[in-house]
Amino acid sequence: MGFLNYLVRRLALVVPTLFGVSLICFVMTYLLPGNPAMVKAGPFATPEHLVEMERQMGLDRPLPEQYLRYMSGLFHGDLGESSSTGRPVAQDFLQRLPATLELNFAALIIAILIGIPLGVVSAVHRDSFVDHVGRIVGITGVAMPSFWTGLLLVYVFFYMLNIAPPPLGRIGSGITAPTAITGMYTIDSLLTRNWVALRSSLGQLVLPAATLGFSVMAPVARMVRSTMLEILESDYIRAAWAAGLPRSTVIYRDALRNAMIPIITILGIVFGFLMAGNAVVESVFAWPGIGNYAVTALMTKDSAPIQSFVLFVAVMYVLVNLVVDLAYGLADPRIRLR
Repeated sequence: MGFLNYLVRRLALVVPTLFGVSLICFVMTYLLPGNPAMVKAGPFATPEHLVEMERQMGLDRPLPEQYLRYMSGLFHGDLGESSSTGRPVAQDFLQRLPATLELNFAALIIAILIGIPLGVVSAVHRDSFVDHVGRIVGITGVAMPSFWTGLLLVYVFFYMLNIAPPPLGRIGSGITAPTAITGMYTIDSLLTRNWVALRSSLGQLVLPAATLGFSVMAPVARMVRSTMLEILESDYIRAAWAAGLPRSTVIYRDALRNAMIPIITILGIVFGFLMAGNAVVESVFAWPGIGNYAVTALMTKDSAPIQSFVLFVAVMYVLVNLVVDLAYGLADPRIRLR
């Protein structure tokens, strides 16, 4: 019963959070230079046609009335219509969301598989050559912009070595996409045993996932290292060493398990960052996800996709934080959510 009350309280906080995000995003979009009606009407529209388009879009109404109209559409599941594509934003999102999720999950897996072992090894071998290399990699990952990392990988692996496919989309040219089940090409290729599509989709996924994974691997490795250093100096770890327990048992069962709370926290933050920060990487690799969609909308002041993207990222942050809180109880049975 205590857990249910906690869950209800957390979900109740979602409402004012999303309301505030929607209000700020709507006002900021309104203040952007440009005219959404001109985007929809086209550059050769006459002044009379432009005025009529503004009336149809409700842009001639006062700002509070425009916001109420926008919120009314949200409550009815209407995210508006994209002036660039001429289709409902919800339809565009559903079409592009699997591409973004596929890229983000791949980047998160790379960050976990590299960041956690790197942080553990750096902490165990403190001030050694391995530790110095790990810290350099961590600083580099934080300092290098993701667009520069992506361009560098494209230059090395596509242009110089010619071992990567052209950075143009999710699957190679001339190869038919797998039958849609989840919308993620790699998963759908496995489920339908379409090995040609699987090889092609994995080849297209490697460089953008490595770019995103490298940028978020650094904070994961740094958090794991700092947490493990603190735990390895604790009394119960010293007692475990003195008792002659196996090295792997002390490091991975005792120390790493007790470091899981901060690790879970940083992984939640990293996944939220991936949802918001993938727009640049998707633009570099022409990845047809919602990040690329939002960047295109921002350049043309297509307000509905911009507002929907920001709102979607806010929802993802709220859900990820909730999942992280629930995961605390699984990682540490002493934690009880009430």
